[in-house]
Amino acid sequence: MTTLHDFWPGCGFQTLDHDVRGWLLPTDGYLLWLLARPELALVPESCAAEIALHESLKVSPARAVISAELAALQDDDARENYTVFLRFRDGLLAAGTLEAYYLQLMRSGAVNVPAVFIDAVVQALLRNLLDNCNDAFEARAAEMLFRPQRITLQEGQMLAGDRATLDMLNETAGLGEVGRLLLQSGALQPTAQVKVLSADNAAQYWHESERHHFLLDLTHELTQDLSHGLTFKMTRARSGLKALARVLERWVAHLLGVQVQIEPVHQVIDSAWRWHVGLDVESTAILNDLYQDRPVEPERMARLVSLFTLIFANPAEMRADVAGKPVYLGLATNAEGVVRIKPQNLLLNLPLASAS
Repeated sequence: MTTLHDFWPGCGFQTLDHDVRGWLLPTDGYLLWLLARPELALVPESCAAEIALHESLKVSPARAVISAELAALQDDDARENYTVFLRFRDGLLAAGTLEAYYLQLMRSGAVNVPAVFIDAVVQALLRNLLDNCNDAFEARAAEMLFRPQRITLQEGQMLAGDRATLDMLNETAGLGEVGRLLLQSGALQPTAQVKVLSADNAAQYWHESERHHFLLDLTHELTQDLSHGLTFKMTRARSGLKALARVLERWVAHLLGVQVQIEPVHQVIDSAWRWHVGLDVESTAILNDLYQDRPVEPERMARLVSLFTLIFANPAEMRADVAGKPVYLGLATNAEGVVRIKPQNLLLNLPLASAS
C-alpha cells in the first residue's frame, strides 16, 4: 500500500475541496487561510475600520465588500493590501477553481495580483497533483516552480537550494537577529544547515518540507564514449533533473489534459529544430538567440542549467506544422545564479493544435 504524506502543510491545501475532474475549489476555509497571511494581519496601529473589516471577513470571508469600507481604512498600505486581496479572492470565486483562475490569469496577459498570491496558487496546484506522490525528489523538485532557487557548484555537483533559506542562513546562521549580530562580530561562522537530498535522507523530507533546507542535485548523468561507437552511461541513483521532468509532465497533464514525456538532455543537435520553450526569462532569451543563429556569449551560455526534450504522446494534439517534432525546453540562472521558473510558460507556449 502506498504511503502518502501531508507535505507543505502550511500551503492551505487541506482547506480546499475538489470538483469532479479533480480541480481545486476555493472554500471559506481557504479564504480564511489567505486572510491570515501576514500582509493582512491586524497590528496595534490598525484603525477601527480595519479591525471591523478584518473581523467581518473572518465571519464571512466571501461576503461583498463595498468601496466605502476600503476608503475608511486610514493606512494606505492596509487599504492597498485589502484591495489586492479582494481582487484575488473575487477572481478565484468567479473562476470557480484555482486551476481555472490560474489559466485565465496567465492567458489574459494582464496579471493584476502580486507574485505572492500567484505562488500560493501554484503551490496549491502542485500539492494537488502530487497528492498521490511518494517520491521526495519530485516533491522537492516541485518547489522550484514556486520558490526561487540559488544554483551553486560544489565538488562537481550542480545544486539547487532555496534562495530565501540560503540567504537567511547566510545572514543569521539560522539564529535570527542574535545570529546576525554574532556573524557580524566574527564570533560565529556561517554553518551549512542544509543537506543534499539523497536516498538516505529522503524520508526526512516529508517531515521537514516546510523548512525548505534540502538541496536538490541537478547534475547531469555522466556519459563516457567508448571505442567501436559505444557509449557508457554512468546513471545517477536519483536525478533532480529527472524528478523535475516528471513534475513538469504532471503539470501539463493536469492543466492542459495533454500527455507529454520530458527528458533532460546535454545538448540539442537538431538541424530541424522547430519549437522551444524557456522555463524562465533567461533560458527563453538564450534559446531565442540560438534559434535565430545569433551569437551567445560563453558567460550567458554557462548559465544554462539544463535542456530538455518534450515529446507529445499523441502528435495529433500538436500544431500540424510541427506534429511529431520534439519541443526543446531550457532552464537557466540569471546573472546572480538564481533560477526563477515561470511554470505558466509550459501552459502558454506549447504548440497545441487547439486551445485546451
